[in-house]
Amino acid sequence: MNPEDESHTMFMLRGGGVVPTDKATEAARASVQGPAQSASVLVVDDSRTLRRLLIRELNEIGITHITEATDGREALDLVHSKDFDLVLLDMEMPELDGLQVLYAIKADPLIRSLPVIVISGAEQFDQAVKCIEMGAEDYLPKPFNAVLLRARVMSSLEKKRLRDLDRLRLTELQYEKELLQLEKEKSERLLLNILPHPIAERLKRGERTIADSHAEVTVLFADLVGFTQLSSKTEPHDLVNLLNEVFTHFDHLAERHGLEKIKTIGDNYMLVGGLPLPRGDHADAVAAMALEMIEDVARINEKNQRQISIRIGINTGPVVAGVIGRKKFTYDLWGDTVNLASRMESSGLPNSIHVSPSTRAALTGKFTLTERGLVLCKGVGEITTWFLTGRK
Repeated sequence: MNPEDESHTMFMLRGGGVVPTDKATEAARASVQGPAQSASVLVVDDSRTLRRLLIRELNEIGITHITEATDGREALDLVHSKDFDLVLLDMEMPELDGLQVLYAIKADPLIRSLPVIVISGAEQFDQAVKCIEMGAEDYLPKPFNAVLLRARVMSSLEKKRLRDLDRLRLTELQYEKELLQLEKEKSERLLLNILPHPIAERLKRGERTIADSHAEVTVLFADLVGFTQLSSKTEPHDLVNLLNEVFTHFDHLAERHGLEKIKTIGDNYMLVGGLPLPRGDHADAVAAMALEMIEDVARINEKNQRQISIRIGINTGPVVAGVIGRKKFTYDLWGDTVNLASRMESSGLPNSIHVSPSTRAALTGKFTLTERGLVLCKGVGEITTWFLTGRK
């Protein structure tokens, strides 16, 4: 075959699957802005004369980003290394014919969606039909008609532009979906940081008012004795670090014992056992944690060369628990049980665990207690209390 006498021409539109990279996004945006002006075209023909004719026709319709290849193998190398927007493919080419080139393109997931226009003579009509069945975008008989060439090239570029626009929109929607998912996960983590998991799940299901009565739980208050005086002698940064270290240790203990931290107020720490999910050993679990809290504070004192004391009060009884707030949620407890637990803490002694009669009654025989005697508690009167001193 004389390459100067035959037309072997290919335009290839690179339009593979959306790749979430800046380069792919920029290419897609450029494609949707103008099908002709921004189009990058690969012209493949073993006849230089016919390549010149095709390039001239493409220039006439405003396409200037044109790359040439002299055979099918070179064309395949180019489409795997550069981004193109269009293919015009003649059926006869050296080494690889048009059918083989098209098959290689459609077999590659990265470039299979590239639109291809095939050009063939009348005697190759059956092969042209096969190309269309394999996914070629369009067909031109040769010798090609310039008007028909322009029309089908512009039509192919417009279809490519619309496909790229769809892919770009899908990519942006997917990106937005992923951002929303990340924000949702972040919100859920924040929600779980301030609310018990079962309560957070109820809020997510749409419950607007959450208030539950619990027949018996054990409430603990802990206060760092002398922390106010310490704050006047300590740099703010060091003070916050120390408080954070203490309360972080308490948080780990609460998680390990299956207890629920309710809140911190200044240097006061509050937790509860037996809610939101009931458990029969709530008093024992809180007592065990209280003993470990005192041990933890002693270790932190030794590490930081401090003399912090902790005062702990515990009471057992019924409470009402619920969520208040709409924008800033707070899970809290109410009732006489909470008030007496607070009185147990405030009327206790440094580095001691002061327990009420109801907590003493709820504890099993695993712990040792020492009777303190009568203690006047505001709002309650005189009651006999005990100090929890250890495990048996």
